[in-house]
Amino acid sequence: MLHRGTLVDDPERHSRDTADRDELEADVRAVVATPTTPRYLWTAAASRVRSDAGWGRGGILQLHDDVPDPVLPDAPGWVRLRPELSGVCGSDLGLAHAKISFVLSAIYRSRSMIPGHETVAVVSATGPGVTSVAAGDRVVVNPLMSCVHRGFEPCATCRAGHPHVCERLDEAGVTGCEAPAIGFGATLGGGWAQQVVAHESQCYAVGDIPSRRAVLAEPASIGLHAALRWQRAGDRVVVIGPGTIGLVVTAALRMLHPDLHITVISPGDFGAARAREAGADRILPPGPDAVTGIADQDGGRVLRPRMTRVPVLEQGVDAVFDCVGSSETVDLGMHLLRPRGTLVLIGAAGRQSADWSLVWHRELAVLGSVFYGPEPTLGRTTFAQVAEWLADPAFRVDGLVTHEYALDDWREALDTASAGPGRQAVKVTLRPNADVPLVS
Repeated sequence: MLHRGTLVDDPERHSRDTADRDELEADVRAVVATPTTPRYLWTAAASRVRSDAGWGRGGILQLHDDVPDPVLPDAPGWVRLRPELSGVCGSDLGLAHAKISFVLSAIYRSRSMIPGHETVAVVSATGPGVTSVAAGDRVVVNPLMSCVHRGFEPCATCRAGHPHVCERLDEAGVTGCEAPAIGFGATLGGGWAQQVVAHESQCYAVGDIPSRRAVLAEPASIGLHAALRWQRAGDRVVVIGPGTIGLVVTAALRMLHPDLHITVISPGDFGAARAREAGADRILPPGPDAVTGIADQDGGRVLRPRMTRVPVLEQGVDAVFDCVGSSETVDLGMHLLRPRGTLVLIGAAGRQSADWSLVWHRELAVLGSVFYGPEPTLGRTTFAQVAEWLADPAFRVDGLVTHEYALDDWREALDTASAGPGRQAVKVTLRPNADVPLVS
């Protein structure tokens, strides 16, 4: 069931002529983050007492009514967009709760940012040199910006076909954005604002795909890229975590490998039901019961180390996709794998304590997975493939958007997203423009 907050229609604010949208205005409404070191440390400390410290008084996030419209960069190919829906991501919650690693501040350098990188939007105006989209088109946005978007000659990583790990993700160039992506700076806006700017090459047409499927394009691209990190060698995998990313990884694996046996580790019934809908064959609880459950049902020996809570599975699974990234889930993943198996880390693991002995003793492959990009095995980009899948009912992501809130209700949206299963929430979304119709 979809839960909605109050949607506020304000014709004076929202109804503007397309011809006027290129003009700079100072009345755009946006949720703005100011993650300065003092404010970040205050939020981290206050969050121990109040779960909403990050969006309360003095917190990192605040709603502003007078944010200047983002300006089209002085380069060809840029467009202005009005978001239909924009998702609340786990990384947005990490920012709000001051749980993002300081190591990443070397790359995410913006002192001010407008969150929202999971966006379906309508093109409202086009700048010079735009050829692939037109005003009125519905698009999903790949928020990443590599050398080509910033006006640089391609770096070595971009030339090698991996722009998602570009060497200049922190350099502004013509964009003015000192961060890897839209939604992590302020100069181009973000999905939690009424306006956002993107390059036409970041926009993928979605036609009449329902808004609540289309808004999943970005997390679904993360899921597909993670699934492709595993070069299939076997028939059994485990996905840890039934949140949005775990569910889209499951759905992507099911599309890529219809015969694959997929186990999802879920701590409760709410996640278990969602995982089955996404394509899981089996649901198991976390911790030691996951090891014994697979051994009991598939065969295999359970080895019990001294002074260790989680046993080791002999004849384990071929790959584990960790979509949580905690010490417990990283450890569980290694204990579930067969020798020479693959652990794909998708959850935003930071400084975690884990015993890595099985990595060398069993020659496990540990792979990180971030973002999306050109996919050589598909012959196209992740976003292009996902845009096609979203039009196909066989891609099992219906119902993942559980909540929708107006921009005025952004605090309630963050409360709900933070509560997760406690509020029956999977993907929580914001609707910045009440006059931009949703497609059902």
